Amino acid sequence: MPLYKTLLALITGLTLAISVQAQSYPNKVIKMIIPFPPGGATDIVGRIVAEALSKELGQPVVVENRSGGGGSVGTTAIAKSAPDGYTLGIATVGTHAANPACNPKGGYDAVQDFTPISNLARTPNVLTMFPGVAAKNYQELHAYLKKNPGKVRYASGGTCGVHHLTGALFTALTGTELLHIPYRGSGPALTDVMSGHVELFFDSLPGSLAQIQSNRLRPIAVAWDKRLESLPNVPTYAELGLKPINDAVWYGLVAPAKTPDDIVKKLNAANPEGVGISRGERTYRSERLGADWNHIGRVWHGDQSGARSNEKYR
Repeated sequence: MPLYKTLLALITGLTLAISVQAQSYPNKVIKMIIPFPPGGATDIVGRIVAEALSKELGQPVVVENRSGGGGSVGTTAIAKSAPDGYTLGIATVGTHAANPACNPKGGYDAVQDFTPISNLARTPNVLTMFPGVAAKNYQELHAYLKKNPGKVRYASGGTCGVHHLTGALFTALTGTELLHIPYRGSGPALTDVMSGHVELFFDSLPGSLAQIQSNRLRPIAVAWDKRLESLPNVPTYAELGLKPINDAVWYGLVAPAKTPDDIVKKLNAANPEGVGISRGERTYRSERLGADWNHIGRVWHGDQSGARSNEKYR
């Protein structure tokens, strides 16, 4: 058989195999990697998505939390998984913009190593404080920080994560000195802040809202385009003259690069109304968590290049 006919037969066979694989997909359990520990905002969003996808696809979607490195450990695991549709992951502005900008040798290329599937949500960021600190609002906190340079600590979900960089930008804009304490995710950080081991916490709102409402954390500012209905007395960063920090966090669903297009389309089609979440339920969740479902405020590639411009805040 001539060489070109052999190659044509191989290509045709491979194409048919991929097509059959996509048609039968999914026929087993799907794993969803969340690159942060349980309890934080990414975990909350990811578990909502996993539950809804399970119903839409008719197969279990099992969550696996892989934390560390500000999200880079789990995100690397997503990138290195087989591109067969049976490993999915949650991407955030931290894993796909802040972390690559801060740590370009983090183990993955935020654009080339992934197949984007769907926009999911965006949530406000929030600055909170241990209630034992002698300040009740931003103005009093700023005065306190000025009197105690380098003595006040702030927690984040990990080195090079979006909240680490938010804290660094906060210090630059306010002319203050803070000591960064990184954790393996927002959940463990939250525990230490509520215990008073760390004074300040930069976080996404879903992970901290319940503690704020129970007065275990004192909110200072939120990153959103307007004041939140759930926290009407808390100003936005923009109101405080800190507009560069007034950016929300986005979340997306991704698969490893080279995942077949037919599988990606099937996964995307399972997300016509917020991954199976009804309009009423999405409204309820949005009000409860301060989140917008199916909305990412910036284009993926634009946020990546924008983050690279903040390298001085590493």
